[in-house]
Amino acid sequence: MAIYYDEDAKVFTLQTRHSTYQSGIGKYGYLLHLYYGAKVEGEDMSYLIYKDDRGFSGNPYEAYMEEEQAFLAGVKPDAIRSYSMDTYPQEYSTFGSGDFRSSCLAVRFADGSQTTELRYRSHRIYRGKYALPGLPAMWGDETEWDTLEITLQDPYSGLETVLLYGVLEAYDIITRAACIVNRSTEPVDLERALSMCLEHPDANLDFISFYGRHNMERQLHRCPLRHGKQSVGSVRGTSSHHYNPFIILCEPGANEDYGGCYGMSFVYSGNFLAEIELDQINQTRCVMGIHPEGFCWRLDPEESFTAPEVVLSYSPAGLTALSQNYHQAYRSHLIASRWSRERRPVLINNWEATKFDFNDQKLLAIAREAKDLGIEMLVMDDGWFGNRDYDRRGLGDWFVNEKKFSNGLTALIDSVNELGMKFGIWVEPEMVNEDSELFRKHPDWCLGAPWRKGVYSRGQRVLDLSRTEVRDYLFDAIGAVLDSGNIEYVKWDMNRSLTDVWSAKLTPERQGEAGHRYVLGLYELMERFKQKYPDILFESCSGGGGRFDAGMLYYMPQIWCSDNTDAIDRIRIQYGTSFGYPINAVGAHVSVVPNQQTGRVTPLAARGAVAMAGTFGYELDITQMTDAEKQCVKEQVADFKRYYEVIQYGRYYRLTDPEERKDIAAWSFVSEDQARALIFVVVLHAQANAPALRFKAKGLQPDRIYSVSGLNLQVSGAALMHGGLVLPKKKGDYISFTFEVEAT
Repeated sequence: MAIYYDEDAKVFTLQTRHSTYQSGIGKYGYLLHLYYGAKVEGEDMSYLIYKDDRGFSGNPYEAYMEEEQAFLAGVKPDAIRSYSMDTYPQEYSTFGSGDFRSSCLAVRFADGSQTTELRYRSHRIYRGKYALPGLPAMWGDETEWDTLEITLQDPYSGLETVLLYGVLEAYDIITRAACIVNRSTEPVDLERALSMCLEHPDANLDFISFYGRHNMERQLHRCPLRHGKQSVGSVRGTSSHHYNPFIILCEPGANEDYGGCYGMSFVYSGNFLAEIELDQINQTRCVMGIHPEGFCWRLDPEESFTAPEVVLSYSPAGLTALSQNYHQAYRSHLIASRWSRERRPVLINNWEATKFDFNDQKLLAIAREAKDLGIEMLVMDDGWFGNRDYDRRGLGDWFVNEKKFSNGLTALIDSVNELGMKFGIWVEPEMVNEDSELFRKHPDWCLGAPWRKGVYSRGQRVLDLSRTEVRDYLFDAIGAVLDSGNIEYVKWDMNRSLTDVWSAKLTPERQGEAGHRYVLGLYELMERFKQKYPDILFESCSGGGGRFDAGMLYYMPQIWCSDNTDAIDRIRIQYGTSFGYPINAVGAHVSVVPNQQTGRVTPLAARGAVAMAGTFGYELDITQMTDAEKQCVKEQVADFKRYYEVIQYGRYYRLTDPEERKDIAAWSFVSEDQARALIFVVVLHAQANAPALRFKAKGLQPDRIYSVSGLNLQVSGAALMHGGLVLPKKKGDYISFTFEVEAT
């Protein structure tokens, strides 16, 4: 077992390969956080709690009574006054308990009171991984996971909170979730129900987050903690392009190879909050969960609410090891699809080639050219259904536009299959245009109060996925299309933020549930598709990377990383993405130049090198390419198939930091046995009379001899990692290099 309970000390210890997490039942029954960090064994870390009487930091009633008795007995009460929820580290903080810092739980009871005090009641330790009904979560069997459940209870109201901890020892993963149960006889309102509280005794930490915007997602931002609260989050109804639900706290000197790093990844796809508070005595608290803004959940007696999962990982050896923990764990214990370990086809998508202007003949022409170059799948993007000729009509009408397909969609699919290629389609189930048969028939199926005109975005309204009838329609209508032919890939898009979040199916006191119920409905719908069509490769998309989160990965093994396909911008986008997500989750394509988002011109070789740091495919009009370009594509496709195992399942290394190096970008993949590596380099800035461009390899065995393709070089792993490599001299913009490194 990786979880232990010391009955005498009342201490819980969770162990992974390189980390220890410890909590304890303190005086008066409060559950205190004791330690999370580098592995220690056989220790009670409760000595780390600093006890002092802090002015204006109150004490629990039991402490007050004990102080009174001590005073009458002539004993100094300082030690008793030091026990304050305002200063002690906690496992799950509550509002109104005398703790004035960031809280996980805020409850309004039937009498209007807002005080919640959670005390230890019981616990359970067992083999295997807990599950969260209706929510995505990491999974595995009793040989891999251990679970700790700790039940806390408010002695006055009977409100219960069950804290859930999962330990995946092999990958240094600890998961957190919480279930709140109303054991009273009257309804209560949860105004804040976050998933996790994590305490750290020091102020000297850096906060790494990943901000962005549409077409430039997940840009790394690092800053030292300051007193007060710092946060990232989303109230857009999705995890958003703007902030990602993955953050890192690390030592100030931590880099790729050195220093303690804490990762926190939220397995959820809606509104979220990650808030860090540096308090008055230099302690750090981090809370994470569903954003409380606009949220209020009514719990009737005996009803429960489950807060989504947070995945924690600690690395004592820098950011690379932290990232690799997440990469390995998510590939093997989050993505619930056969495609997690099965080779995915190299595809071509028609969007940037045709936009809405296509028919079956245009698509077949692209497919014929693609087949000759080794591409394995044609994906038909937006515009194949309803009266969809531009983006303000047709969404919601999931039936084939017969004008574009002279013999029907099934005939097109069969023709593509006869070429030896697979076929995929694009859908956007969550949205509807007012110019559609669906909206004219069911205007009440949209989010938004009918007496308001509301907010429009991209000409779209949002379907209320909290409603069973809406989900049933989408499942049946889209399912009929999937059943009509051999469709093997679905790109599931979502192209606007949620506004006017009001559901006609909810009573006024429950409208604060609408946002979360939407996400639960989305998960239920995706689960139905996943169960009925287990062989289809689903890709999630939200205007590119607007919903790139661990929750979506549970249902769909890859996510379109960004609508920005410019290779140079993609280097930065994919760099930030790599900190928390595996490479085989990153949808990446080679597109046309000048690039449609930036106008930049980059060589086809560089575009291919960047797209290979992902699922790899093409998004351009291949029929317009020159013979030389087609030959380059043919070689790229063959190379990617040959490289597939080491890229998709090897260990990923960031060899350069785009903030520190403006001249080159370099990254690599190393096989688990360290016998093979691939190194990709793109020169970012051409210079006359340039200095030598050097970089160092990572992840090799120091005493092993390796050959490096293209350089006629055989040297030790130590030489490559400490001496490095020097790029050959080449002229031109955005020159790229791919080095195959093989153990001799």
